[in-house]
Amino acid sequence: MMQALLPQEIDALARRVVEENAAAGRTIALAESCTGGLVAAALTEIPGSSAVLDRGFVTYSNESKIEMLGVSSDIIETFGAVSIACVWAMANGALKNSNADIAVAISGVAGPDGGTEKKPVGTVVFARAIRNSTGEPEGELKYFDGGSRAEVRLQATLCALELLLP
Repeated sequence: MMQALLPQEIDALARRVVEENAAAGRTIALAESCTGGLVAAALTEIPGSSAVLDRGFVTYSNESKIEMLGVSSDIIETFGAVSIACVWAMANGALKNSNADIAVAISGVAGPDGGTEKKPVGTVVFARAIRNSTGEPEGELKYFDGGSRAEVRLQATLCALELLLP
């Protein structure tokens, strides 16, 4: 028998996301950059995920963020793709271009290259947008220190899954 595709910790959290969102009647959209679809992959490993996952956008290039999610080129030029402003626009673009109730966006520097003094390797930003929400924008910057590219991506996937819990 094949082992799980992803680490047990991710599988268990993805199961909670699917079960709890299904119970709440909530659907999800994802806008992933540095995770490259890992969050969507984690969710689709879980039986019953079709009731919860509406769609995922893997917008790795800046062009795809602009074309698929409607992120303003001004945001990318001013703040960069790895910024709260960018992921907030990505999350809202995912909501606008889906039927989901909630969207989470992820962008970061997985490494080993691409880091800068201000945004070193391991810097990942997240945003959560909820349809018809009147609250403040929800965004978060995290720094996953000392990990490999795979470790940064796995930690970012776990964080995104946590943001999807009702």
